[in-house]
Parts: sequence; C-alpha cells; structure tokens
Amino acid sequence: MASADGVRAEIFGSVASNGAIVLTNVPGKAGLAVIVAGDPPSERDAKRAQASPTESSDASRFADVIDEASRTFRIQPELLRAVIDVESRYNPKAVSDKGALGLMQVMPATARRFAGGDMLNPRDNVLTGARYLRFLLDLFKDDVELTLAAYNAGENAVIRAGYRVPSLPETRLYVPRVLARYRRMLAAG
Repeated sequence: MASADGVRAEIFGSVASNGAIVLTNVPGKAGLAVIVAGDPPSERDAKRAQASPTESSDASRFADVIDEASRTFRIQPELLRAVIDVESRYNPKAVSDKGALGLMQVMPATARRFAGGDMLNPRDNVLTGARYLRFLLDLFKDDVELTLAAYNAGENAVIRAGYRVPSLPETRLYVPRVLARYRRMLAAG
C-alpha cells in the first residue's frame, strides 16, 4: 500500500470556448496547461496554512494602499486582501489571458468605468478595484457572495441569474475560494 508521502499531484486544465473548465490528471492533451504541479503539501504545511492568512510575504508591500482603499471606499481590508490573494497572489504585474491586469485583476473596461489610471501600478489598481467592489456592494445591498460573483463574472451576469451566483464554472469556483480566505482573515484578525 502506497503512503500519501509518495504521492505527486499534477493537474492539467483549460477553459473551453463555451466557458466550461476542463481538468484532467492525464498529461499530453493538446491545449491544456499545468494547473497544479509538484508534491502535495505536508501535514505541517497544511496546518500552518490554516493557522495564518494566505497572504504571501509580499502582501506587506501593499498594506498602505489596501488600508487607503479600505478607508476611502468603506470596505474591510480583509475582503480586499482576499480578492487580491485569489486574483493575483499579490503579483502587481499579473495579466490574465482575458486581459485583466494587476493585483486585483481589473479589466480595462472596468478601469475606464471606475477611475482608471495605470492598472499595473499597485495604487491605481487597488483603488480602482476597491471602487468597483464598493459599487457592487452597494448594488447587491452588501451581499458579499453576490458582490464577489459580480466581480468575477460581471454585475449583469448576476442580475441575469436572478440575483444569484451565476452557474459559470469559473465563478462557482471563485466565490467560495475568496469567501474562505476572507473568513479566515476575519477570524485571525
């Protein structure tokens, strides 16, 4: 019987043209990128991750702008940190395959709608992303789950879904990931 210590995790995935997320553990399929590679975390690593927020050590570099955005737009800093962690893992130069930019992965059209600036500049990005989150929190009457769904899929997708989380696979994965980080940070705070 094999022990869990000898197990390696490799997951490959892509997003199909219809929006479906394709995941497999079979390497070599055309068009699939490595999603998870390497050894699974040890028990000690897993316990450490549960005991502390998932912010990387780089997160402290952005504490001032997160605090500024939190105060300016009346958003809990933990929510901003959770969104940043899931969206970019605190990489201010992150660019998604859909064109979202920076720490909060702001789409260019959203940047133009909500103040803009240079979305690869951490301050501009966080303030613009926070302004959009405030708009969504107001629109969805402080329902954080719907706000996060709209941040990921757009407010019209949530409205079309009858003010529920749309059944888009990416959004169905995104909302619980951000909520889990947010709740963990609140509990640790």
